Amino acid sequence: MLSRSPLDRAEELRRDTAALTAGWSTASVLRVDATGRIPVADGGVAMVPAAEVAEAPPENAVFLGRADGRHLWAVPVETLSGDSTDLRAFDDVLTDTSAGIVVTAVALLNWHRSARFSARDGSPTRPSAAGWSRVSEATGHEEWPRSDPAIIVLVHDGADRVLLARQPSWPERRMSVLAGFVEAGESLETCVVREVREEVGLGVDRIEYLGSQPWPFPRSIMIGFAAQADPAADLEFTDGEIAEARWFHRDEVEAALAAGDWAASTSAPLLLPGSISIARAMLESWVARPVR
Repeated sequence: MLSRSPLDRAEELRRDTAALTAGWSTASVLRVDATGRIPVADGGVAMVPAAEVAEAPPENAVFLGRADGRHLWAVPVETLSGDSTDLRAFDDVLTDTSAGIVVTAVALLNWHRSARFSARDGSPTRPSAAGWSRVSEATGHEEWPRSDPAIIVLVHDGADRVLLARQPSWPERRMSVLAGFVEAGESLETCVVREVREEVGLGVDRIEYLGSQPWPFPRSIMIGFAAQADPAADLEFTDGEIAEARWFHRDEVEAALAAGDWAASTSAPLLLPGSISIARAMLESWVARPVR
């Protein structure tokens, strides 16, 4: 869902101070609080005219791009008044454009909150390029936003069963596919093999790329795969990240998808992630068209 944004990022404007200043008068601004919550109104993302924020782009504002000829910005705030929500609770009310706006804003502002000092020399940094980089005040060294790659993998048996797991912090019945961060010097495919073995003790093969999705919690990119494993092999939870895991039949997964998601008030025996997550898209696709 979060991969579909048609937002024009207008990279050519990020260092054009005159153009950004001129566009500010008709711009729209998204406020994002320190926990990543955003304001909502009428079931959608609520943005405000830039004139309500400042006369010109503040130093801590980030330029997100253009939509319908209008500049779009985001600014950090400590708290929000009125209705607000976390991106993960938006579900399918986001439009394609608003999904791109929110994901970019939350990811960039998360990076700024943790990059106030240079990773190279420890000196204070200040925003530059309309929020798309930070510059060391001591040396002028420029640093850019990070995206941490993480694999997410649907492990199946080559037929009608899929492996789902629950982290220790999740309530009973709440389960999903496996995921983990890519380590330094590691390919994506090698990460798939390592993470599955570490988390549930299984070897996998027939690794297949499925798609990707930005995931700004805090600033990740989720890279989706399918892989095949032997359902007769013993499960071993060796790294402590998985509390339980088991194989589910396609019919069970289909029923769980129909019952809703993690937030649903239901007594269903299996609860699956919401539609904003690539995990749900992977499971929906597997139910509709099995990976072979």
